[in-house]
This record gives sequence, C-alpha cells and structure tokens, in this order.
Amino acid sequence: MAAPQRGDLSASERRILQVIAAGDVQEAAQLLASKEVRVDCLDENGMTPLMHAAYKGKADLCRLLLQHGADVNCNQHEYGYTALMFAGLSGKTDITFMMLDAGAETDMVNSVGRTAAQMAAFVGQHDCVTVINNFFSRARLEYYTRPQGLEREPKLPPRLAGPLHKIIMTTNLNPVKIVMLVKDNPVLIDVSALEKCYQVMDLLCEQCVKQQDMNEVLAMKMHYISCVLQKCLAFLQKRDDKLDALVKSLLRGRDSDGFPQYQEKFIRDCIKKFPYCEATLLQQLVRSIAPVEIGNEPTAFSVLTQALTGQMAFVDADYCAACGEKGADKRCSLCKAVTYCSLTCQKLHWFTHKRMCRSLQEQDADLEKDTPRLKELKDDESDLMMETANFLQELCLRAEEKVAAAGGCPAELLACPSTSAEGPSCTQD
Repeated sequence: MAAPQRGDLSASERRILQVIAAGDVQEAAQLLASKEVRVDCLDENGMTPLMHAAYKGKADLCRLLLQHGADVNCNQHEYGYTALMFAGLSGKTDITFMMLDAGAETDMVNSVGRTAAQMAAFVGQHDCVTVINNFFSRARLEYYTRPQGLEREPKLPPRLAGPLHKIIMTTNLNPVKIVMLVKDNPVLIDVSALEKCYQVMDLLCEQCVKQQDMNEVLAMKMHYISCVLQKCLAFLQKRDDKLDALVKSLLRGRDSDGFPQYQEKFIRDCIKKFPYCEATLLQQLVRSIAPVEIGNEPTAFSVLTQALTGQMAFVDADYCAACGEKGADKRCSLCKAVTYCSLTCQKLHWFTHKRMCRSLQEQDADLEKDTPRLKELKDDESDLMMETANFLQELCLRAEEKVAAAGGCPAELLACPSTSAEGPSCTQD
C-alpha cells in the first residue's frame, strides 16, 4: 500500500478526525473496524489520528489507535512533531507513558531541533518531562528473565519483573515510598527475591555506565534503588517481616525539630557508595550536599530528586510528609501544617509527628493573634497614604490657582485633570 500523503483523506478518514476531537470512542472503533480508514492517514498538516488524540488528551482513543497498529514514531508532520511530543504538550502523563510504552523514541527532534522532553519543558509540563526522562523499557528488564549463555536459570525470576519494573518507573525517590512499594508486593518481601532484584539493579547500573552513550542519571537511579532494596533485605534478615521497623527508622524525626535524620544520612550514604567515582553527576551531587549541615536546606533528597528527575522538590506543590508523594491534599486535623497523600501515611507518620504537633499548633495560634494587629497596621498605613495623597492634591490645586491668577493657564483648564505624565503644561504669550 502506498504511503499516506498529506491531505489525502477519504470521507471516513475526515470523519474519524472529527470523532477524535469529540472524544467518541465507540464511533472511532467502528470506523477503524471498517477498511475505509487508514490508521496512519495524514491531514493537511501531516498529523495522524494518533497525534490528534494525543494532543487532545484522549487516552482511550490513543489506546484504541495503538491497538490498531498506529505508528507511534510517525514524523510526517510539517514541523517534525511526533505523537510523543504532542502527548508532552498536552500535559497528560498517562498518555505520555502510553506512547513511551508503545515504543516512542525519545531522541527524535522537530524542525527547531527540540526533543519531546524539551518541548514539554518549554511549555511548563514538567510532570511529562519527568515521565520521559525516567522511562525504562520493560523489555530491557525482561532480558534478565531469560537464561543467557550457559546459565541454567535466569538472573531474575519472571514473576519479579513486574513489581521491580514498577519500582524502577517511580518518579518519587523517597526511600519510604520505595519501601512501601516493596511492602505492597508480597513476592518481593522475601530474602532471595530481594537478593536477585538488587543484583539485577547493579547490573543495570553497570550497563548504563559502560554503554556507548553513558547514562549517568539512569545509572545513579539504578544504584540508589539497589541500595534501598539492600536495606530492605538487611531488615528482613533481622526478622522485620513486614519492614515496619525500617519505615519507622526512615520517618523518625529528631527531638529538636522533627527532621528525619536517619533518612538524610541513609540517602547521603547511598550517593557516597556509587561505584563510579569519575562520574560527573556524582561529583555534582557531592559538591551540592557535602557543605550542608544535616537538617539544613537543601536536603540530600531534594538534591537527588532534582538531579534524577528534573523536578524542583517541594516547590509549588504539597508533598506527603511521610512518603513524599506529590499532590498531597490531606492535612493534620490539629496543626494544619503537615500534608499527607492518604490516611495510611498519616497513621505511619503520627508516632513522630505527635511530638511536634503541639508546637506547630502554638505557632499557628501566635500567627492568628498577630493577624488582627497586622491588619490594623495595614489599615493605619492605608489611612496615612490617603491623607498624604489628599494633601498633595490640595497643594497642586493651590499652585494651579496661583498660576491662573497670574494670567497663565485659562481657569477652565483647571477643572480638567491632566492626562500627561509630566502634569499640566502652560504656555505664555
């Protein structure tokens, strides 16, 4: 079959573009089932139906088109845009992941030389940038689920591939979150399973460093996850069957200010153990973290998060005080100062937060006491400004009256306020 040409659309193909804009999945499925619609047909601008669906943020339609064999890497657009670029521009992280999972190439560039991640960053869709930069194909992990060479058994049992891939794909690097992901998968809470998982992570870290295009960011992430898995393994061997003791250790705040000192030291230790000392990323992390006293900003977690995901941690969003998940919308009912993503996280954090909760309540009460005083000061300041403005206006009127009495400006002009930035101008004969 000949390659589709721009604007060469049948009536049914024009109809499916309208259906995509309307979001009608059922009619789109009927049109695709007929032989009258080419799944990669091009409109006048070179956009395929998949590009339209991605740009409109229609996840169900994107899934349907991919099931019918849509080319996720088609770049016939007049400016070289791909479906992944349109997904990033839409700001839909689920569609962005869908494109990546379908095999979208992340290094393709448009007519101005920008990749999908760069385009998403340009329009402020930083969550999509994070998804693109942290994507790791499951096929790369499944390589280790098959015996290689003379091996009698694979390095990673197939049943562990799914749970481990979920951990790799997380953009939340808080160690509490990673431990909770381990807890949520019964197949991972096993000594032999964790041993195999962290060994595979170490192999992936080595692969990322030694490949032709060295990927230091991904290597550091694999190493960091390996360190967390090893810590889980160590606690399991100490009879911490559900890893509850590990979670409490990571959450426990110091008495003075509630800062999670153990967690900070653990993250610093993970970075310090990165085996490739010549890596530029490692040197940057050390320079950023080493001079900072534990408990001050920036924390090791915020520096690591920014380096590996590109996110500015704890900026313009509420994060869970327990697991660090973005978009936390629940607050402590007593102090109103700490946010959580779920009731589970609030219960986990309460054992350490309760020591600081009262002092936070007192701070909030003091602030409320000061609020009327601040309002009074603002009102006084506003009155003073009004008095000053009235006084200056009166002086101007007196000056203008004197000028008019001396034969300057006609008296009728005095009734008209000046629109000039320089004030009223007068001329004399």
